[in-house]
Amino acid sequence: MSGLYTQAKKEGVVYWSAPKPQAQMQSAIDLFTKKYPGVQVKYTNTKAPDQVSQIKLEQAAKKVTVDVGNAGGLTVVPSMKLADNVDWAKYGIASDNIFEKNMVYIWAVPKVWAYNTTKVKASEVPKTWNDLLNSRWSGGKVSIESRASFMTVWDLDSGMGGEGKALPWAKKLNALKPHYTDNTTQSEAPIESGQVDMGTSLINLVLSAQKKGAPVAVAPLSPTNANEAYLYVPKYAPHPAAAVLLTSFLSSAAAQAALSKSYNSRIPVSTDCSNAGQTPVLKAICAAGLKWYPTKSLAQYQSLSAFFPKAEKALGTSVG
Repeated sequence: MSGLYTQAKKEGVVYWSAPKPQAQMQSAIDLFTKKYPGVQVKYTNTKAPDQVSQIKLEQAAKKVTVDVGNAGGLTVVPSMKLADNVDWAKYGIASDNIFEKNMVYIWAVPKVWAYNTTKVKASEVPKTWNDLLNSRWSGGKVSIESRASFMTVWDLDSGMGGEGKALPWAKKLNALKPHYTDNTTQSEAPIESGQVDMGTSLINLVLSAQKKGAPVAVAPLSPTNANEAYLYVPKYAPHPAAAVLLTSFLSSAAAQAALSKSYNSRIPVSTDCSNAGQTPVLKAICAAGLKWYPTKSLAQYQSLSAFFPKAEKALGTSVG
């Protein structure tokens, strides 16, 4: 690691791109620059699909500007082709946190259902996916992200019945005329304002809203998925030593503790509430009684790539 730091100091800078506001990453960045003076972090908030397109074009021209990339959900499969080969175990990364050799598991933001506590009594909140098909939730009372990624668990958990049950369920949900949004962030906003009673969200959005005093809570609607995010070093990265140094640091206990304060640290990828007080995210999903599943392999991500367009079609959105 000392040799890596020496090389990283010669490079002097590391360019990190991820689909998160810099404020959520800043505490970890500050810790890194304090521990490794002489290596500056340049952070860019980039939408995941845009990052894939950017790096793909830059690699074709061999003029890459990103040192540390981010992959999650449907960007995992294309990002695997962009990632350089790094022996992460050599830099102290635990095997459980190495995905398909080239990626490092850094944080998880479980997909959840949330509800407005001023509009819905706790006793009324759906506890199963089929409970959502009750007419109580018809006529725009539910906000849903049209990309269907909230249905990920249907493809991961064999107990859900797979495509055979997921698509009919989606058609029934569409018949209730929910309020569709382009993405999950936009789906969370109407819940907070009371425009809708409940909807799809991400645990970090709900916890951030609660911290600001918004009347929202996590619905005990289960199961869901861990929604893992990974970091990787793209081929032809201009500052490869600094990239490996930053990624290794972000996997450390100190960085994870800092990231947990903005609800962006790792959690066990499968349901495990034996130590629920570890992070605010784990504490919240365990308190809601949620069961969650991991995306264990590249094959599962490839399966999701085929599943989502069919789910979108069943929802009547077909955003591709």
